[in-house]
Amino acid sequence: MVDLITYVQDGFKGLPEWAAVETIAEKLLAELNTADTLGRIVAANRPRGASQTVQNAFGPAAKALGFESERTGLFADTIAGLRPDYFLPLAGTGILLEVERGKTTTNNMDLLDFWKCHICGVAHYLFLLVPRELRHNDTMSPKREFDTVARRLKPFFEPDRYTNVRGLCLFGY
Repeated sequence: MVDLITYVQDGFKGLPEWAAVETIAEKLLAELNTADTLGRIVAANRPRGASQTVQNAFGPAAKALGFESERTGLFADTIAGLRPDYFLPLAGTGILLEVERGKTTTNNMDLLDFWKCHICGVAHYLFLLVPRELRHNDTMSPKREFDTVARRLKPFFEPDRYTNVRGLCLFGY
């Protein structure tokens, strides 16, 4: 089962913008938890599995909600060539959706994804999909990536640490 934790800056709680983001997150969560999608996710999240395989497992659910894959031009004013896994425009803002697997915390990809949303001029919300547990090989003890990412990113939603990422929807698969 895919889990969801949300964080939002105090000034956006209760606003229609956040309500729209939450609605999309709930719809995505429902799609991810269908038997078909869960089967693809489980098959993709194996030791030595490629993150692209995991992204492909999520792709149909994201596209069904209107997310565009590998949208270009979102970072043209900062870093040319940078692009998210998926993007969904909203009125006056947007959502970046990033899918991680093996390098989530080992290579700080969770922090890179947060930074990408921070520097994106047209998106203020991040949907981040990470493994609940990660194994790089069959014999290792699982790393609790979902819990680790939740602890690492939560401080950004404390009032004295705000960035321009207004909200985070963290999905654990």
